[in-house]
Amino acid sequence: MKHLIFLIIRIYWHLKPKNRPPRCLFRHNCSNYIYDQTKQNGWIAGLQAFWFRVNNCRPGYFIFKDPETGKTLMQLRTGKIISEEEIAERLLIK
Repeated sequence: MKHLIFLIIRIYWHLKPKNRPPRCLFRHNCSNYIYDQTKQNGWIAGLQAFWFRVNNCRPGYFIFKDPETGKTLMQLRTGKIISEEEIAERLLIK
């Protein structure tokens, strides 16, 4: 199963147009994140990572500054809050 996930991701990487601009909300893009999770923690973790990203990497997020720390945070559409280190650089509040 693990090898099937790797194969699907590699096919996606091969077929994805190279000049397509990034759309992922996360700094570590979705396909790389799922690949790494599968490689490090097994195919179940890879599927869980896929499901997490499918449910969260889409419109419905809210970016804001934490008044205490001054860091940029993002509330995902599911309510989970992620830190500045996880947010795609193109979305960070300057």
